[in-house]
Amino acid sequence: MKILITGGAGFIGSNFIRHIISAYPDYSIINLDKLTYAGNLENIKDMENHPDYRFIKGDICDRHFLGSLDFNAIINFAAESHVDRSILDSFPFLQTNVIGVQNLLEAAKIRGCRLLQVSTDEVYGSTEKGLSTEESPISPNSPYAASKASADLLARAYHKTFGMDVLITRCSNNYGPYQFPEKLIPLVISHALAGRPIPVYGDGKNVRDWIYVLDHCRAIDAVFHRGNAGEVYNAGGKNEVQNIDIVKRLLTLIAEKTGRDKESLMDLITFVNDRPGHDRRYAIDPSKIEGELGWTPETGFEEGLANTVDWYLSHQTWWERIISGEYMDYYKMQYKERFGE
Repeated sequence: MKILITGGAGFIGSNFIRHIISAYPDYSIINLDKLTYAGNLENIKDMENHPDYRFIKGDICDRHFLGSLDFNAIINFAAESHVDRSILDSFPFLQTNVIGVQNLLEAAKIRGCRLLQVSTDEVYGSTEKGLSTEESPISPNSPYAASKASADLLARAYHKTFGMDVLITRCSNNYGPYQFPEKLIPLVISHALAGRPIPVYGDGKNVRDWIYVLDHCRAIDAVFHRGNAGEVYNAGGKNEVQNIDIVKRLLTLIAEKTGRDKESLMDLITFVNDRPGHDRRYAIDPSKIEGELGWTPETGFEEGLANTVDWYLSHQTWWERIISGEYMDYYKMQYKERFGE
């Protein structure tokens, strides 16, 4: 099995590469990543010399480049993924998340191989009551969510039209090691440690379901190996929590682990104007993947949060380099001569 993993230098992709190489030692992995702002080769530095791993800098929007690669399966993590950035400028989201996925589908069609599209629960839009299932309507409310929904529909269309072996996973909010510091959980941790204000949108009562990144990796593994072509599988952690409660839990953990004053940390919470079109609640039903493929999350939410705080406390240099922009120095040192850039 030669798997092309796109976006493998990002948060979820890098965690998945470690998982798949550990679980399937006979697999060969190509990590294709454009190395935009959230792609960080330091995330996957420990794999550099592994005999079954190869990194290639490239863009899924380059169809001819994709045609030059040797693989027999695709798992697509490559995406512009931050809602706030999509509100500021949606063009890169449409380019990568739609045109890029169409290129991958064409590459998979030519090779007759399986493609797994990693999507998001945000395509369902805000869920006022109950849980979103795989049969729920798609109602995206941000440019980011609309671009991911478009990719999902393209993947479905290629399966229906060409009979292709295409699968889609939709997960809830991920958290854990190597998450880019602009996302909520690492942002709270880094700002708390630096004594900086912690911005919370609106009233902080927006609800998200949270899944530990390694549980998500196991879900993708299960769908890739045992899922049925043309199907969608929701992967959720069954941890619905308001954003403000997440922030307070994290600050309590940081106080306990560092000896800092809890009330002083709580004083850093700063409510800011809500972002446009902010979905009130995401909540997905993972019954299908649990019943058909036997996957369930293994990491409890309190355990996962504690593990995450511990990781960021012990990897402060990693996220400080990202915040300062110095993380790009590693890429330049390692790959400038190789790619002539």
